[in-house]
Amino acid sequence: MTRRQCSIADALGVVGEKYSLLVLREVFFGVRRFDAMIRNIGAPRDILTARLRHLVEAGVLEKVPYSQRPPRFEYHLTDAGRELRPVLLALMKWGNRHLVDRPPVVWKHSCGADLDPVLVCHACGEEPVTGSLTPRFRDPGWTAAGLSAD
Repeated sequence: MTRRQCSIADALGVVGEKYSLLVLREVFFGVRRFDAMIRNIGAPRDILTARLRHLVEAGVLEKVPYSQRPPRFEYHLTDAGRELRPVLLALMKWGNRHLVDRPPVVWKHSCGADLDPVLVCHACGEEPVTGSLTPRFRDPGWTAAGLSAD
C-alpha cells in the first residue's frame, strides 16, 4: 500500500509524542537539566531519557556537558529545535482557546504586548483562512483525495 508522502507525518515521527513536546516546552522556558525536567513534566525517568535521546539523535536538541564529576549534561536547542517555537506557540494558543478557562502562561513580546501568535503568508502578510489555500502535490498521481486510479 502506498501512503501519502507528508512532512507532517515525518515531523510527528520526531516530535509527535506528548513528552517530546513537553521537553521542548521546558527547554523554551530555559529548563535544560534532566532533574528539573522530571519535576516539571512528571514523566517517568526512563520515558524522559528515551525522549531526550530521540530529540538529540534527530538534531532537535544537543547534549552539552556542565559537570565532569559526576558527568552531567544540559539540553540545548539546535537551529532545528528553535524553529519549533512557532509550533509550540500555536499549540499553546489552541489549548488556551479550547481547553482551559484561564491560560496558565502568557508570553509577553519585546514590544510590551501579550503575544497572540498568528500565521501569515510570507509574501503578502495575509492570514491563511479557509478557501485561501490550494495544495500542490509534487508526487505524481496524488490529489487532495489521495492517489488517483489512473
